[in-house]
Amino acid sequence: MSLLPIKPANPRFLRPSLTLLMIAVTWLSMLSPQLCSAEQPNILFIAIDDLNDYISPLANHPGIVTPGFERLARRSTVFTNAHCAAPACHPSRVAVMTGVHPSQSGIYRNLFGAHGPRWRDESPELKNAVVLSQHFRNNGYYSVGGGKIFHSLQWTPGDSQNDPNAWDEYRGDPLDPISSDWPRPKFTQNQNTGFQGKRPLNNHLFGAAIIDNVEEQAFGDHLVADWAIEQLNRNFDKPLFLAVGLFRPHIPWEVPKRWFDLYPIDSIQLPDIQRGDLKDSHDHGRRHWHKWVEDNDQWSKLMQGYLASISYVDHQLNRILDGLESSPKAKNTIIVLWSDHGFHIGEKENWEKFALWNQTTRVPLFVSLPARYKKSGFSSQARTNQPVTLTDIYPTLCDLAMISTPKQCSGNSFVEQLRNPASVRSHPALTSFYFHRESEASHAISGTRFRYIQYGNGFEELYDLQNDPNEFINQVDNQNFTSIKNKLKNSIPKKASVNRLVPTDSAFHRGRSGKNPKQDRK
Repeated sequence: MSLLPIKPANPRFLRPSLTLLMIAVTWLSMLSPQLCSAEQPNILFIAIDDLNDYISPLANHPGIVTPGFERLARRSTVFTNAHCAAPACHPSRVAVMTGVHPSQSGIYRNLFGAHGPRWRDESPELKNAVVLSQHFRNNGYYSVGGGKIFHSLQWTPGDSQNDPNAWDEYRGDPLDPISSDWPRPKFTQNQNTGFQGKRPLNNHLFGAAIIDNVEEQAFGDHLVADWAIEQLNRNFDKPLFLAVGLFRPHIPWEVPKRWFDLYPIDSIQLPDIQRGDLKDSHDHGRRHWHKWVEDNDQWSKLMQGYLASISYVDHQLNRILDGLESSPKAKNTIIVLWSDHGFHIGEKENWEKFALWNQTTRVPLFVSLPARYKKSGFSSQARTNQPVTLTDIYPTLCDLAMISTPKQCSGNSFVEQLRNPASVRSHPALTSFYFHRESEASHAISGTRFRYIQYGNGFEELYDLQNDPNEFINQVDNQNFTSIKNKLKNSIPKKASVNRLVPTDSAFHRGRSGKNPKQDRK
């Protein structure tokens, strides 16, 4: 492990009297003396890549096997209406780790070819942003990270937007955190052999296959979980901020055979779809992916791979929970688990993310508090349908740890929902994205029942999730919902940032394969 220098807090970036007074007045009146005088809690911060709502505590896809998520749900507040800030890895993760929403930063899409925190040069709003782990370190924590926290991919070694200065330690190379962990199966044929048309991506990356040439304990998220358990059992003279980034179920869906065996191919259930669904919807521009899947009868096979990858990462979560419960930190650790965005497996003829429908924006979000919080009126197990954006995590953790919130943060603490899950939030969830060939960013607003989407080309969608959970029927012209539409529409950012491009003059820019990178959809 490499030790990295500690930077002092910059008071210019601390949110002024709002957070400080709220913490000082509200918390001292709400919390018991026992909690106020107790030592600061450890933070176990778990990020899971490309995990949608199929897990059993949420949508509960038929046949899904996720006992680890069920176990975490039994000790958590489960946010059933949580949404990513952007439906792509890079912008979502930067938003979570800085607390700055894409509508402010202009980081709406994946930008490849970085070696370090190029996002500081991608957006003027982020130039001096204090990373979440860095902020906790500046406030007395020992900050340790491993796996995928900022954006990187298993097949792009050295392409990472992580900030090494935001951590006391990082597992392996913080600027190449996962590529060496993941072996590939041995393929004997070209990825298009025997198929009609050209498979999306290359090198079987859009595919599902069994890894049988490496022992399960020797690769991938198993190694990251092993490392996380080691950190939980280390002795620190400070409270611990531990960030654990698990990569599956990100493509390629390649895990050991026992996870595929949980889902026999003839038992696979595909998502509900409606033919012609996109007639009243915005075109996401990725229907050629779905056409290849249907032309080659690969839908069940790919669904099997995705479900197998979910159960694989669920197993790693279960192992981490075992490690926590047997560690000295078991009684004083807050767990926050989130995914960077949702995921389509053919819904609305889409695959992966890069859209603004509920299947793409809705994410798992679990918050588990130690017993001493529960003694002070916080929920021990609850579900809330109040809308939350992942940028709300940063200020919430600051409030729970009773430290100041940086002024940069655009989110709103959901501490009140941890105390009273039925408490109504005045802020809907906001997800933003930039579609190619459109002049402005697009935005989705999620309330407790309705979702409104305004695209950069002016197209609008409104869905009633209570009666139409699959968003088949665009109700934007339904006069019965005009007032609802206008109320949600009023939450669209009035002056959203322009879309930011790759700053090729950045010290953290290195390009891809020696070429200038472009905005990328992968």
